[in-house]
Amino acid sequence: MAKWIKEADLAAYPELSKAEAAEALRLCAEQTAANLPAFTDRFPGAASIGGYYAPGPNLGWTTGFWTGELWLSYEASLEEQQKAAFRTAAEAEAASFLHRIEMKTEVDHHDMGFLYSPSCVAAYLLTGSEDAKRAAILAADQLIARFQPVGGFIQAWGEMGAKDNYRFIIDCLLNLPLLYWASRETGDPKYRDIAERHIHTAMANVIREDDSTWHTVFMDPVTGAFDHGATCQGYRDGSAWARGQAWGVYGTAVAYKNTKREEYIGYFKRVTSYFLNHLPKDLIPYWDLTFGDGDGAALLTADGERRYTFGNIPGEEPRDSSSAVIAACGMLEMAKYLPSDDAAYYRSIAKKLLKAVTDTCLVTDATKSNGKLMHGTYSHKSPYNTCRPEGTNECVIWGDYYYMEALTRLCRPDWQIYW
Repeated sequence: MAKWIKEADLAAYPELSKAEAAEALRLCAEQTAANLPAFTDRFPGAASIGGYYAPGPNLGWTTGFWTGELWLSYEASLEEQQKAAFRTAAEAEAASFLHRIEMKTEVDHHDMGFLYSPSCVAAYLLTGSEDAKRAAILAADQLIARFQPVGGFIQAWGEMGAKDNYRFIIDCLLNLPLLYWASRETGDPKYRDIAERHIHTAMANVIREDDSTWHTVFMDPVTGAFDHGATCQGYRDGSAWARGQAWGVYGTAVAYKNTKREEYIGYFKRVTSYFLNHLPKDLIPYWDLTFGDGDGAALLTADGERRYTFGNIPGEEPRDSSSAVIAACGMLEMAKYLPSDDAAYYRSIAKKLLKAVTDTCLVTDATKSNGKLMHGTYSHKSPYNTCRPEGTNECVIWGDYYYMEALTRLCRPDWQIYW
């Protein structure tokens, strides 16, 4: 058995139809509605525990994704009473985000885009809320405060300028659309200028010769040159963390959207091809792309039934369904800017990934989980990484969000994205 499929093998895989996408989006909105009593004044955690998200405060880097699910459900809903309930909950949460940024509560990091684009930028886009606009601009101000002129990048975490934290991570490419939005809304080019300097630095340093990507790039604080690459969440420094590669797919797409630099199309094709050439035959990525068929048990049982299992299966390397849907969103975004043949190709590939995820990972039984997409991995410990193990073979909140975003893109090709 080959360890990975070849990109050319994808031609034989089925696509998710528009009718299937609409039904899956309906199920997701129903699950969102069922969760409103627990998650209006409170937020789900980053990952489920035993299939269930627990309510908690507006802390950490992931709470914006749940508010984004509320807005996506609001846009998808055809029933006015339900639509009003989604809007009421999302607006209450947007108010929480304004309070959070005004109080500077756990915002000393680069994840302002993940927090404020699907929550407050979406709120302003859909309702015209001036409070939501203010929150998002304050978040953009917080983000550019982490810019390091020496090296030209936004520092991810930690004490500013400290050598052991003088780094950026590939995830930040999805935080940058907040800055482009802020420049458009304020007329101030400083946000865009910093975003473009970070993108330029990232593209020059994060993609390796084999088209895989570094999770973390350390820069020299004196010269601003590349120092070394590493991982916090991948299997080892030189492997390709699946979610990081997926951030690269979507990140290069939004980089091109905002800059129209032709070389970014080439970067997109490179990182996407690596992702597609390192998938197992069922198309659900392992948590690190170093693993493939033969490195773990299949998600399906021998008779083809879904395996509703939460927690580790002995001897199996965990999957990460969230990586597949993030990459699918990136392909659907980039397809908007490509010649017709290339655009059709990437739309088709995205539909194939979404078909596999829908058939294998979609929560269809609310007694099994209050999430939407099973078989995600937040962080999985290896002998070579530094992460804290969390959310292995669970629902992860960004996976739920990006799955809904991908479905929305298929159902409404003219959908105005929050990024």
